Amino acid sequence: MKPVLIVGAGPVGLTTALALAFYRVPFMLFEEDGSLSRDTKAGTILTRTLEAFRRYGVADDVLKASLRVDEIGDIERSSGKMRPSVETALLRDDTRYPFVVNLPQHHLEPILHRAIERRAPGATYLRHRVERFVQEADGVTATFDTPLGQRTFEGSYLLACDGGRSTIRGALNIAIEGETLSARTFLADVRADLDVATPRDYPYLAYFADPAEWMVLVRQPHCWRFLFPLTGDADEPTRQQLADKVRAFVGAVGDVEILNTISYRIHHRIASTWRVGRVFLMGDAAHLITPMWALGLNTGILDAISLPWRLAWVTRGWADDELLDGYGHEQYLVAAKGSGEMAEAARRYMLGEQGGVETMSGDRWANAMTRTMLGVRLDVGQNGEWSMVRTAQGRLCVGDRIPDAEVHCSEGRSVRLHQLVDDTFLCLHFADPRRRPALPANRPGLRHLLVSRRDAPFDSGLRHRSLLDVGDTLRARLGCSIDTTVLIRPDDHVAAILPMTSAIDPVHDRIVRPVRRDVQTSGACP
Repeated sequence: MKPVLIVGAGPVGLTTALALAFYRVPFMLFEEDGSLSRDTKAGTILTRTLEAFRRYGVADDVLKASLRVDEIGDIERSSGKMRPSVETALLRDDTRYPFVVNLPQHHLEPILHRAIERRAPGATYLRHRVERFVQEADGVTATFDTPLGQRTFEGSYLLACDGGRSTIRGALNIAIEGETLSARTFLADVRADLDVATPRDYPYLAYFADPAEWMVLVRQPHCWRFLFPLTGDADEPTRQQLADKVRAFVGAVGDVEILNTISYRIHHRIASTWRVGRVFLMGDAAHLITPMWALGLNTGILDAISLPWRLAWVTRGWADDELLDGYGHEQYLVAAKGSGEMAEAARRYMLGEQGGVETMSGDRWANAMTRTMLGVRLDVGQNGEWSMVRTAQGRLCVGDRIPDAEVHCSEGRSVRLHQLVDDTFLCLHFADPRRRPALPANRPGLRHLLVSRRDAPFDSGLRHRSLLDVGDTLRARLGCSIDTTVLIRPDDHVAAILPMTSAIDPVHDRIVRPVRRDVQTSGACP
């Protein structure tokens, strides 16, 4: 099998490489610089990203280096009044990571790269700048400029993770939609004692709204991070001015050491096309979104959740090439109509402008689901049924991410649903094992399990294929009736909800080719 060629070793490229390694798809990772980025960039990793890191085998390493946060504060800067916080602890029944974490991007990238080196030694090529590529019927040939001269590599697919100024996107003449504002955001990493000498009881992640000058305060493992706006023509502050500004933000403090600074424009720019043949755009190459509310890096990781399993299924011969088209359709909506608009709404909210932010309404659980990216409903059926915002806790719908709920396997131990979905489609059949329902045979990439509050009798022939749902907790949480089948994709999203009597034959078709609009609507939410 020809390797998948990944261009760009930022967080999205690195995570995509780990995903391909997880799915046993060979890859080669190329980076034009001589080392990973050392710039001060994104600093908050949301819960959905942590779930991806768990699947790809790096969550523990990331968590060891991170500061965990169970409250996202919302403070009116002028008065110091606390508005309702986002309390991630409310999600404890939906995920094994009911928190977000603070970790600077330049600390995250080495963790991801070390994991790649353990899984695929020598698969990373630094100081390799892509110059051109040619698509063929069975692959892509790419030429790179290297310290040893030009080198050419053959691959099955080419993934452009090469940033907002993507060379690959430019070579394909893909148009960019959206705008870049004149306003800028300034980021400063600061070492100051806000704990002991001059204690400040701020949440580790707090947003200070103010019409004149909003501020975001992030407690990183090694420092405090301040983010605030700059007008388009303003000079960047000097280090002394920064130190004075820190004191103006948080009050009198002792010594203030400025560690790193960076400024960036406010963007909402989306590529019009995300796939051209065997070439795919990912991360900033596909969508450049200002990382307000941590919607920059984390939206890119959603791409690294969506595309790799599709490539695995197609390269294994388990699905048609059409399956790959769903990546661009689903993720475009999330980036263009979801994250991008939410980031701009958040910026306006911080300025105190009218109009409100949809994610700040609704119940507290729904707010937490939205802000941690657990509430994204994908347009699986390509019929417009999708949402970035979770408005309330309700029944499961096609396109929803299934909760990472706890059930009990036949061996007696508890197991999480997302673990059962790792590297497979999973059919959950909610039925009474005492009635001996017929389960379809498992196939490569498709597993069938029965779920019930009744433990499967030993003479039922179903015990090794059954999950115990104590008290019908999972079925009630999903809002499913008895004799219902729920088909879950390898990315944890629901592909279909069907009566068991109609589920046996259609299920396999829904895997090997995209779900058709005329048959997917069972279980879809209005």
